[in-house]
Amino acid sequence: MTARRRPPARLRFASLDPRARPVVRAVLAVAPEAFLVGGTVRDACLARTPAGNVDVDVAVPRGALELGRRLADRIGGAFLALDPKRGAARVVLGGARVDLADWRAPTLAEDLAARDFTVNALAVPLRSLVRDGVAAIVDPTGGLDDLAARRLRPPHPRVLIEDALRPLRGVRLEATLGFRLTPSTARAIRAAAAGLGRVSAERQRDELLLLLALPQAGRALRRLDALGLLAALFPEAEAMRRTAQPRPHRFDVLEHSLRAVEGADRLLARLLVFGDLTEDLGAHLAEDLGGGVDRARMLRLAALLHDVAKPETRRVVRGRVRFFEHDVRGAERARAIAERLRLPGRAVSLVERLVRHHLRPMHLAQSGEITERARYRFFRDLAEDSRDLLLLVIVDAAAVTGVSPLDAWRGSWVVRDLMAGWQEQREAVAAPPLLRGEDVMARFGLAPGPAVGALLSRSREAQALGLVRTRDEALAYLDSSEDAP
Repeated sequence: MTARRRPPARLRFASLDPRARPVVRAVLAVAPEAFLVGGTVRDACLARTPAGNVDVDVAVPRGALELGRRLADRIGGAFLALDPKRGAARVVLGGARVDLADWRAPTLAEDLAARDFTVNALAVPLRSLVRDGVAAIVDPTGGLDDLAARRLRPPHPRVLIEDALRPLRGVRLEATLGFRLTPSTARAIRAAAAGLGRVSAERQRDELLLLLALPQAGRALRRLDALGLLAALFPEAEAMRRTAQPRPHRFDVLEHSLRAVEGADRLLARLLVFGDLTEDLGAHLAEDLGGGVDRARMLRLAALLHDVAKPETRRVVRGRVRFFEHDVRGAERARAIAERLRLPGRAVSLVERLVRHHLRPMHLAQSGEITERARYRFFRDLAEDSRDLLLLVIVDAAAVTGVSPLDAWRGSWVVRDLMAGWQEQREAVAAPPLLRGEDVMARFGLAPGPAVGALLSRSREAQALGLVRTRDEALAYLDSSEDAP
């Protein structure tokens, strides 16, 4: 077996992400005493170019706020004071983000030693790097050796306690870099896990969203669970773990839910299985729901939470274990969790709706066929979220016994039928309505209110089903309705 080579103790400017180089030059112009630090140096040492936006981390002896303002003015970017008291600022321009921070200690070496992990406790002087094209790497904690060994450890165990979000970040770095937490670090994380509850909801959310964006988010969630972090982030997980399920289920609720997330990972990586729907489905899952939160990540979160209310709804009726209304109660719980994490409003509503309706296709399948009326109402109620729900149904079904979600997709006629008919139903729902509120109020002598809305909904359904085609036919249809005024 070939030994891994230790990263060089000197970093070349050409090793940086090409997208970061002009940003680094701009920083040098306003902060000649600055050091490039953290993930920017780490990734350059690994010859790694991260996907997504460009992040550049800079440390200065003092004056980060003023330097940030000057940098924003120079490049035409937006300035944000992240922590005025501690001297931390951010400058954003397009797909580039520069974080500038004052040293948190009298010397650079002490500042680096207070960072989260040794592989991030690396620094390079900007002046030498840009002017000479190469610069010595400052490495006071052995980060270069850890890069070579592909291991993660903090400079000192106390840093995991000083910022209780760092254990969560360590799991994400494991998954992102393909490294491994050292045994002593894993023990320290378990000991510090309870502190995660003291971290602000916004910081928990941001780190969770980064984790949910990983191609193998399910595996990362399992690692969180093994280290005691999942229950710290989602206290509901412990009750899920203790709740067994009857046949045909093979797993307890938490294991089932983690397998559903893993199924979502696998399905999202293989969208080609959906044939002609692939391109449109991929664009749909990438839709920004606000704050950079996309549908794919919320699908994974819904997969984790879809059975969150099973522990509280578990009943034994005539010898059978039942979970009555766990979808209804679960939607309430899912909304509360999403709001607790300060997710954007559209993301909260999506997760709530997916949990609320995740049994609906199964109920349609039990009837043996999907009537046109049932099909219309499904797409009317779920609207743009209908495909997300169908994906959740696939991974939920696969996680019952642990089969592949691809097999579950091929074996579910109801999901295939609904997925194939989505475009046609969307067009039917989007067609201009034959009646307006004024028409209904005039016909039946009604004042504005719920009764008008109910009649318009009935007319809209009849129109979509092809039962009426003109305004007069729609009014006549309402005249003949049993519940007409």
